[in-house]
Amino acid sequence: MRMANKKDAAPPPICTNRRAHHQYAIGEQVEAGMILRGTEVKACRAGLAHLNEAYVQVVNNEAVLIGAYIGEYAGGNQFNHPTSRSRKLLMHRAQIDKMQVALAQKGHSAVPLRLYFKDGRVKILVGMGRGKSHVDKRDDIKQRDSQRDMARALRGRNRSHMVK
Repeated sequence: MRMANKKDAAPPPICTNRRAHHQYAIGEQVEAGMILRGTEVKACRAGLAHLNEAYVQVVNNEAVLIGAYIGEYAGGNQFNHPTSRSRKLLMHRAQIDKMQVALAQKGHSAVPLRLYFKDGRVKILVGMGRGKSHVDKRDDIKQRDSQRDMARALRGRNRSHMVK
């Protein structure tokens, strides 16, 4: 059995956008860096961030994260940052062009999925998604419930064999 290296393990997230997979059918995912101020990085280390209402747009040929919340750092006093400002994403030109083409299609969005540290820098995972209809969401809920019931039944069966 092989031991996992530090580099093999996925970095623990600062925050995740749990509703993204419920509201969008996520296709391609892109990792991007972010331009942050010092107090924003410290607030991220303290876990004061969330991506609930955030989305990504291409403005003036630059990818921009809009609506992400990074709370004020307690020790920042007068040098603190605005909590919900727009933040520029660091992506390659080809990735931005590809995103711009995808966003031009009706019903497609760029949604931030996860915010995490990688090699001491804040990274964001952006997913290109198509909005799900109400029927698609219901199907996902049905599938999740049936899998939960199957897992519960298997757990119960395994417990009954252990008792004997």
